Amino acid sequence: MKNYKLLTPGPLTTTDTVKAEMLFDYCTWDDDYKQVTQVIRKKLLKLAHASEETYTAVLIQGSGSFGVESVLTSIIGDEDKLLIIANGAYGERMTEIADYAGINYVVYRAHYNETPSAKRIQEILDADPAITHVTMVHSETTSGILNDIESVAKVVKGAGRDFIVDAMSSFGAVDIPVEKLGIDFIISSANKCIQGVPGFAFIICNREKLQESKGKARSLSLDLYAQWETMEKDGKWRFTSPTHVVVAFAKALEEMEAEGGIQARGGRYRANNQLLVRKMKEMGFKTYIDDTCQGPIITTFFYPEDTNFSFAEMYAYIKERGYAIYPGKVTEAETFRIGTIGEIYEEDIVKLCDIFKEYLEINDRREAV
Repeated sequence: MKNYKLLTPGPLTTTDTVKAEMLFDYCTWDDDYKQVTQVIRKKLLKLAHASEETYTAVLIQGSGSFGVESVLTSIIGDEDKLLIIANGAYGERMTEIADYAGINYVVYRAHYNETPSAKRIQEILDADPAITHVTMVHSETTSGILNDIESVAKVVKGAGRDFIVDAMSSFGAVDIPVEKLGIDFIISSANKCIQGVPGFAFIICNREKLQESKGKARSLSLDLYAQWETMEKDGKWRFTSPTHVVVAFAKALEEMEAEGGIQARGGRYRANNQLLVRKMKEMGFKTYIDDTCQGPIITTFFYPEDTNFSFAEMYAYIKERGYAIYPGKVTEAETFRIGTIGEIYEEDIVKLCDIFKEYLEINDRREAV
């Protein structure tokens, strides 16, 4: 199989040294391995600017959606009501989780290319005192938009509600002062900006709110409180953990620290993104999201105008030359997406854009015949 780099929102391209960590087998009961889990939990709190006195970190098997489902089905009790803020597919996925679990909820939907209005959220909360929890996505990779969680947090906490944030593709690239903002639960996963591989999600939890959730869980495997209670003792996971993924993630955290932490990594991603957008615009591609709210993680581009364009053909052409991009997920427009996170540098963006230019020239010549 031909090797290629991933220009996606995760899984993403990892370093050879992170991959190498997975060449060894580990015992889940081993004290050294359990210590790896404990070190990871401490480092995650540090990245979140969250004190150990007020917050704790819980790791849970599965993809990021497992983490989101764990929080929503463990924290929201039968007597509670959830406000879901959605401006993309991952906000909508929360409504699916709520439907499956029988969670009482309402939805505030914004258009996929618009950030949700804090003023509108304030109005919803004022009009419905039964709402106890509010949840939203930070970096919505459906479009690449970066939502303003700071203004929303101010409204939610000011109204005395609990705030849950899906920071799946932003945690580790965008600095989020979790404790300062008063976020009660923030969720991400191993295969995003910390540049590990898929296999577990992690949740930074307000200790008091987590302890209040005891007995509320609608799932055995996804019971967030039970997972934390076991893990808090000595780092043991309740059920079999993804050992290879865990040690690879520990290595990825070390490499992130060596790079310079969130500031340096986020800076590299932003530089990648800005270069990509500039060079794509030079070739005539338009972005779906306005520059003012475009995140550094992934960018959505419209199909080129006035051309017989095949995404499948272009995808294959680019992949054959070393890069994999993403199809669009915006329903009302024909688009494709390019991620700028992972072990990707500006030289990769330059190479990618050269490949795009080659493909467009070939396509133009074919149409002229």
